[in-house]
Amino acid sequence: MKAITVEPHKPETARLEDIPEPDASGGSVLVEAIAVGVCGTDVEIVEGKYGWPPPGKTRLVLGHESLGRVVDAGPSGTFQKGDLVVGIVRRPDPVPCPNCAVGEWDMCRNGRYTERGIKEIDGFMSERWRTEPEYAMKVDRSLGLLGVLLEPTTVVAKAWEQVFAVGQRALWEPQTVLVTGAGPIGLLAALVGKQHGLDVHVLDRAEVGPKPELVRALGATYHTGSVAAVGFEPDIIMECTGVGQIIHDAVKGIGSGGVVCLTGVGSGGSAVSSAVADVAAAAVLKNIVVVGSVNANKRHWYKAGQVLARADRAWLSRLITRREPPAEFMRALQKEPNDIKVVIQFAQE
Repeated sequence: MKAITVEPHKPETARLEDIPEPDASGGSVLVEAIAVGVCGTDVEIVEGKYGWPPPGKTRLVLGHESLGRVVDAGPSGTFQKGDLVVGIVRRPDPVPCPNCAVGEWDMCRNGRYTERGIKEIDGFMSERWRTEPEYAMKVDRSLGLLGVLLEPTTVVAKAWEQVFAVGQRALWEPQTVLVTGAGPIGLLAALVGKQHGLDVHVLDRAEVGPKPELVRALGATYHTGSVAAVGFEPDIIMECTGVGQIIHDAVKGIGSGGVVCLTGVGSGGSAVSSAVADVAAAAVLKNIVVVGSVNANKRHWYKAGQVLARADRAWLSRLITRREPPAEFMRALQKEPNDIKVVIQFAQE
């Protein structure tokens, strides 16, 4: 069967190649791939900046944002042939640490977790893949191809859970949220904010194109420029860019008692001690909290499924701006000006 593979930490080694059919040791549920979403992590792995192959191998099958159709449900009785499913990405470490032991592998404390398509387990960019039934999630059939958005939605489902958990340290009645960055994570974060009944604002540098249109169609307010220029101090800031200057501005611009949640990973450049001191002073004097959030456990996958099930299908469909066949996977990895979410499509939904 065909798969998109790469030799981690070696640029220009990604290719579409023939690999053996997935072995039953990978799980009792056999799945035919429909689509796999592309994100910045995939680009970094292909560029040689990240990633680990499975033990004893030199190459890694890419892809962690999956959608597939069950071909063989196996003996568990959890699924039926034809079910649409996605594969959970992270696996707990083998020790396990206290968090992994209670199913919170997203909060792994010793770093020995593994991740499909990223760290020591083959991913989902192959014509067929296997998974253990406990690491598969059934997708609402009415979503069709939109089910490929489930994995990125888990990221924001966890982020919002973290925000509300932290906010309960004191009397807190948030009304406004500013989302910085209108990529897939930012737009999905805005969607969840609207589902919570908040006044949602989104800040991005794009002045035209699908991003401002999607924000307005959601019933949210779109801004360009700086955090300071939005004209108010939000109760919540969902930071989805990873840009150092925007993080700095978010901490200084959040309202008193507010929560800044960092979901973006990037490079902030060299830190200036006076700027760090300014941020620290803002955090202290305004009683704010800055919390980082990454990955998701099974509870967040369930919550993400609820988010997508409640969402307007027409709006969700506009997030997928490009579909590419496996043979054109390198084109899928190259961002175009109006791209939001690009998927590699293996089969019809």
